[in-house]
Amino acid sequence: MSTHQKTLLLTGASRGIGHATVRRFSAEGWRVITCSRQPFPKECPWGGGAETHIRIDLADPNDTIAKVEEIRARLGGRLDALVNNAGISPKGPGGARLNTLETDLRTWGQVFHVNFFASVVLARGLRAELAAAKGAVVNVTSIAGNQVHPFAGAAYATSKAALKALTREMAHDFGPLGVRVNAIAPGEVETSILSPGTEKIVEQLPLRRLGQPEEVAATIFFLCAQDSSYITGTEIEINGGQHV
Repeated sequence: MSTHQKTLLLTGASRGIGHATVRRFSAEGWRVITCSRQPFPKECPWGGGAETHIRIDLADPNDTIAKVEEIRARLGGRLDALVNNAGISPKGPGGARLNTLETDLRTWGQVFHVNFFASVVLARGLRAELAAAKGAVVNVTSIAGNQVHPFAGAAYATSKAALKALTREMAHDFGPLGVRVNAIAPGEVETSILSPGTEKIVEQLPLRRLGQPEEVAATIFFLCAQDSSYITGTEIEINGGQHV
């Protein structure tokens, strides 16, 4: 069996699900390379820290494309897992939901660049490294991609629905390379970006509680590990039964 240290590339690592994912993979002995628009946050250091952090503006397609080569230089020829977790959900005045009638076209573009296009740009740009490791890609979608959500805006919801479809297409295209591609669709998870009124949704959930970032990270790890070696092209809902 190979004894090389496995490597994860993760977007959107600074809080919530992303931060929990870093902790889970680090605890399992993985090397974690993080990507975000901001410099490495000194207040939450993890294994590798600033040395394994790459500044990249996923809303800027030119910067995303340009940074692929920098990422490749850090990988050394193989990538065991790519987790596309970064996502933005702009709000209106007072945190109001932005619907299809009110969302500015430039906002639509920004959301889709971060939530959708960046995922395929990174996976395609790193396909040789993923293939060398027989790696896995996990796209983080959302329950909002399957139904109208009281807080998530139209641009966010449609970008996540598109990412779900992209997961299917990528699974078809990357499969012959030995690369698996799956998605997870979280529901109401206890993070700093929860909207006021979420407690009313929780009251109607079959499990009657919020999900925890660590529970989502555990599913991400499963989809990147050998235990899921024959699973590809699927989306796992992590929502306490909210979809039923």
